[in-house]
Amino acid sequence: MRSALFNAYYWVLSIFYGLSAALAALARGRDAVTFVLRLYSKRMLATLDALAGVKVQLKGLENLPDGPCIIAAKHHSWGDGFVMFAHVDNLSFVTGDHLEKFPLVGAILKKFGAIVVDSCGGPEARAALSKSAAQVASEGRRILIYPEGHLAAPGERFRYRTGVYYMSKDFGLPVVPVATNLGCFWKQQEAKKTPGTATIEFLPALPQGLEKEDFMARMEATIEGRTNELIAQARGEPVRPSVLVEWNGRENVAKAESARA
Repeated sequence: MRSALFNAYYWVLSIFYGLSAALAALARGRDAVTFVLRLYSKRMLATLDALAGVKVQLKGLENLPDGPCIIAAKHHSWGDGFVMFAHVDNLSFVTGDHLEKFPLVGAILKKFGAIVVDSCGGPEARAALSKSAAQVASEGRRILIYPEGHLAAPGERFRYRTGVYYMSKDFGLPVVPVATNLGCFWKQQEAKKTPGTATIEFLPALPQGLEKEDFMARMEATIEGRTNELIAQARGEPVRPSVLVEWNGRENVAKAESARA
């Protein structure tokens, strides 16, 4: 019942604030649309707590530098974005072009200054990422990116993509890894929510100047290692390593879960 109440209110809030953001996008600059998106995110997290019984606690905010940086986060849930928008100032983010298919979203993303890339990846997507990131970095903004490029179920991981490394190298930005266990309470896009306290943790920035292979290995080990510890805490279980899965549509996730059951 609590999940159903939250889900109903989720769509009410999303429609209301989506229309509000579209109107705000008509104003000069991005302050108006940023205000609407942040207010929407804060209201959504408050509703998640009040109706679904899922409280989100943040740790390690002191690890965020005052200036521009790259936030490389584990992506468990639609709720991840709400947490970032609600609590991180001066934020931009990298997203796939699939979001542009939703009415009004393309205009909102453009006005907000989001970095929209081809979801299929490849050299063209990397070039577009670099070009857009250069503009955002020159504005001194923080850039949120999900290195795996997909929503992962708790205990799973996808191949980490190299876009984070190239952005860090090209623009000299520190990379702050983020671990989470939010998927234990709000899993991917699922309607069911599990009451409890989720943790989003900002970890110390990775060393700068690393070669690509070392950088990628450290980023993955840092994010996955701490995420697995947070999952174990949420479930009261021993820490288990995450399972690498290959992306082949959402059916792949369901198949992997069935195999472990």
